[in-house]
Amino acid sequence: MSARNLNIALWTAQVLLALVFGAAGVMKVTMPLSDLAGMLTWPGNVPSWLVRFIGTAELAGAIGILVPALTRIQPLLTPLAALGFAIIQILAVPVHISQGDIAMVGPVNAILLALALFVVWGRYRKLPFPPKGALG
Repeated sequence: MSARNLNIALWTAQVLLALVFGAAGVMKVTMPLSDLAGMLTWPGNVPSWLVRFIGTAELAGAIGILVPALTRIQPLLTPLAALGFAIIQILAVPVHISQGDIAMVGPVNAILLALALFVVWGRYRKLPFPPKGALG
């Protein structure tokens, strides 16, 4: 794969992850827990602060996977945000299994994990962003 095609694939993955986790984060931070529990089982079975914390982390990651890459300010934050998404997915699997949600969300978790790991690899190892001052 050429560097240009890899860059396009990585940007596509970054935008998809930002959209998915941004939307999920907004829901977890703003929706009543009873509404969330109607969509998924686990928010009704964990402390409310944990649901809000996860939502806040997802929102921060959605910003972190795009803004440092776009501005070239602290671009190492982009693969770190992707790593955070991968960790969220790894931790989500046992929670979903224990709550009986795995049939619905399991494949989604696997796809998001794969996309996040692709961005970690691509933006850390294969095609990292140079810092702003290094462009010149």
